[in-house]
Amino acid sequence: MHNTDTHSGASFSVKNRIARVIWNAVYLFLFRFSPTPLHGWRSFLLRLFGGKVGKGVHVYPGAKIWAPWNVELKDQCGIANDVILYSQGHIKIGARSVISQGSHICAGTHDYTRKGFPLITMPITIGDEVWIAAECFIHPGVTIEDGAVVGARSVVTKDLPRWMVCSGHPCQPIKQRILE
Repeated sequence: MHNTDTHSGASFSVKNRIARVIWNAVYLFLFRFSPTPLHGWRSFLLRLFGGKVGKGVHVYPGAKIWAPWNVELKDQCGIANDVILYSQGHIKIGARSVISQGSHICAGTHDYTRKGFPLITMPITIGDEVWIAAECFIHPGVTIEDGAVVGARSVVTKDLPRWMVCSGHPCQPIKQRILE
């Protein structure tokens, strides 16, 4: 972090803030209003800004990505419209995982116990073949293991185990996920 007192200045460097201004212009004019089928184009733009994007990735034009250079999208994952990847810290989404519409993946928070309310970033890791259903909120520092399913509108505050269906506020494992 550039500054530990968020009341007296920005948490990120000037370089970071300039990069985000440029990214937001590219997002607005070239990403956001690109035709839906142009997933390759949007992947190209994310790579241009330092994103690590695998093959066959489907990022829809309505997805909002705060800092592409902090995002890693593995092969064939899907990011729906109205998803927010608030990538103040690193966000990794595994192969063949799906993040459904309206979900918010948030890699930054503030330390409310310290004077100055400093920003804290913590990585989020979402494994392979995970489904994050509609309108979920994933807290900073969470790992969702391979194959997990997170039910709609869940709030994930802790790590979730592999191949489990999880749901709720707070999100908890409910039953094993079994593929037919």
